[in-house]
Parts: sequence; structure tokens; C-alpha cells
Amino acid sequence: MPAQAAPAFSLGIEEEYLLVDPETCALAPAPEAMMAACAERLKSQVSPEFKACQVEIGTRVCSNIGEAREDLKRLRSTVAEVAADFGLSPIAVSCHPFADWKDQHHTDKERYNDLQKALGGVARRLLISGMHVHIGIEDQEMRIDLMNQMLYFLPHLLALSTSSPYWQGEDTGLASYRLTVFDNLPRTGLPPRFTSWGEYERTTHVLTELEIIEDSTKIWWDLRPSHRFPTIESRICDVSPRMEDALTIAALAQCLARMLWRLSKKNQRWRIYDQFLVGENRWRAQRFGTTEGLIDFGRREIVPMNDLVEELLVLIEEDAGVLRCVEETQRARQIVEGGTSSQRQRQTYSTARENGAAHHDALCAVVRSLIDEFTADL
Repeated sequence: MPAQAAPAFSLGIEEEYLLVDPETCALAPAPEAMMAACAERLKSQVSPEFKACQVEIGTRVCSNIGEAREDLKRLRSTVAEVAADFGLSPIAVSCHPFADWKDQHHTDKERYNDLQKALGGVARRLLISGMHVHIGIEDQEMRIDLMNQMLYFLPHLLALSTSSPYWQGEDTGLASYRLTVFDNLPRTGLPPRFTSWGEYERTTHVLTELEIIEDSTKIWWDLRPSHRFPTIESRICDVSPRMEDALTIAALAQCLARMLWRLSKKNQRWRIYDQFLVGENRWRAQRFGTTEGLIDFGRREIVPMNDLVEELLVLIEEDAGVLRCVEETQRARQIVEGGTSSQRQRQTYSTARENGAAHHDALCAVVRSLIDEFTADL
């Protein structure tokens, strides 16, 4: 029997942006004419999101991180250019520093009207944005096997991506407050462990057969098999203000999938830990970002994030070489050393306050820094 072909490990990145008025730094709804202008240039790669102040983009299917960079650069640049024509600026951040969710409305489309009806008051608070990374795995059983093992590394990816320390004008004390909001929805959090693709389908079909959900796109786990594509989809990450940070996180996810597949070719696998333990690391990443480390369950120690990144880079060294993303993965060191977006936002706020700015003006300084970061790598 011929050896099974390697998965494609193709890459797709989806990002959600918030639109702000650059003068007031407040959120602003996307005008229909602006969305039409974006669609004219980007076709199906751009769409409205649940909140009227949001825009979603998605790259093409990319074979490597270099292709993803060029497409993401084009998407971000176009959204920024078109938004500027309407006096607006996009920011790639998971929570606006001072906006009140009660003042924001959902997009008036059937899909979002149905979502509002289904979720009630919980949906109203969804003033959050995220980043999703699709990794091409054609074989269904392999998708489930890799998903079970990759669960362990989700907190690492979350920690590096954290960009939501503020909520309604207050410092939450968390690095990713977005997850606190998102976890109020049903069918979120870490996915259960499945033994096969068949078990996954039987489980999810319970909800679709009862018409509780129309399909598995309404299952919002941190990692899931995509309903539309032959991919596994990482959904745990905050969206990154800096494009290069987003590419680093996507490259790490891609390499981790290949590393776990490579182990399987040697009849090896990553140890699967109880969801309770992985959930504790998820919380640590959500609360602290990269500043307090994560638990190494084998060693039973809390390990600093810079050490974890070094261990991770060793694990995926071969895979980064094959997938041509060595530079991008190694940039994870810079994220830890220089601080995540949450740390930068707090530093910007602190500096503004030290220079005499009032609380609201200091938060506006944070928004302006996010506007600058959106286009810094373009």
C-alpha cells in the first residue's frame, strides 16, 4: 500500500477589524458605501461582521507564510485606504479601549438578526474581534487526531496574541478580556476530545438534527474542524494590531500542525492532557499574557514564556524550515521580549497619564497608537 501523502498544510488567515473615527477615537459604523467599495476591490475576501462597526477579511488559500504576508498586506492596505475615504480608520484589536457595547448595534442582515435572536442579551456584548488561522489537512481522521494533540499549545498561541486589556474604559487586569466576553456564548472554549471523525460528526449532528444550529459554523470552539474547508481552524487568538505579529502566530500554528503530523509518521504523538489542566493554562494566558508563564505538566513547573518559546522553536525547527517560515517563527522571541499588544497598550496609557493626560485622553492615545500599528508593517 502506498504511503499516505503529507497534508498540504496550506494557510488561511481571517481577521476582524474595528472602525474608529480618528478624531474622537470612538467606534463608528461602516457606511454601506464603504463596504461596497471594499467589496468592489476585494470581492469575497471582505465582509461585514456582527457589529456594524466591524469588518472581516480573509486571505486566499496560501501555500506558505510569504504568500499569506502579501495577501494580508493587500487586504489591510485596501481596508485602510477605503476607510480613509470615509473619514475612518481600522484598528486590529480585540476590544476597543473605551467603547460601551450598549451603544453599538449589530449589522442589519438576516444572518446577524437570527444570531441576535438566538443568543439574546449575550450577543449584544459581542463587541470583540479575533483572528482565525486555517491549516489545510485533507484527511478527516488526521484533522481530529491533530486537533486533539494541538489543544495543548493553544494557550501558548493565545498568550502571544493578547490585545484586549481594556473594556468600557477600565483596565480589566486581564491580557485578553475578549475571551471573557466570548465564553458567555454556548459551544465555546476548548473542544472535547474525539476518538474519530465519525464520533465528531455524530456528536455535532445531535444539534443540527434538532435544528438547534443549522450547521457546525455555530460551534465556536477554540479549535475546530472547519465546516467549509478541509482545514483545522484555530480560533483562540486575539487579533494582532501589528501584521507581522499575526503572521508569526499563524506560522507557529502551521508548524505545530506539521510537527504533530511528523510525530505520527514515527508512530509517536504528543501526550494528551486533561482538558481541566489545559484550561488552567488557557486562563493563565488570558489573565497574564506572556508575563507569568504557563504550566509544564510533565515537569510540574510554571515555566517562563521566553523559555517556552525557545522550547517551541526547537520542536518546530525542522517544520519551519520545510514550510519556509523560520524568520517568522523566531520572531516570537521579539513578541515576548518587547511585550504583547496588551502590554504596549498599558504602557501607552501610563505614559500619557504621566504626561498629564486625563483618563479618557490617555485611552484615546491608546487608540491612536493602534491606528498607527495597523499600517506600520504595510
